[in-house]
Amino acid sequence: MKTYAKFGLLVVGIIGTLAWLAAGGVSESKSYYKEIKELNAMGERAHRERLKVGGDVEKGSIQRSGAEVSFTLVQQDLKMKVVYTGSDPLPDTFRDGSQALVDGKLGQDGVFHANKIQAKCASKYEAKPGQVGAPVNNSRASM
Repeated sequence: MKTYAKFGLLVVGIIGTLAWLAAGGVSESKSYYKEIKELNAMGERAHRERLKVGGDVEKGSIQRSGAEVSFTLVQQDLKMKVVYTGSDPLPDTFRDGSQALVDGKLGQDGVFHANKIQAKCASKYEAKPGQVGAPVNNSRASM
């Protein structure tokens, strides 16, 4: 074989391997946003897919046990138990009554096992009474 043909086969092999790895990585990191009622309607499929579920953190439901945090998400009249075991620290806005978006998988026991949490506290970003526009957040100075 000529040198150029060998080099061409090597380049095609490397590019093919990189494309295969990229396609596998995309499918592994893919997750779908579902509401609690949709999650309940998914049946067995809910236990196989990586999902994102949002709701409000039920008041008084946050319990910490070492690195594990368990709480209940509420959406309309539906509730879902969540256990977070991720390595990232919890967001500062994660509190009772805050809105949260959890990323993970639903276990066979009906508990959602999250490895990521995003939280939002709407009242923190609302304008104070009598104030026009959004408040200025000076919390960067303490970082």
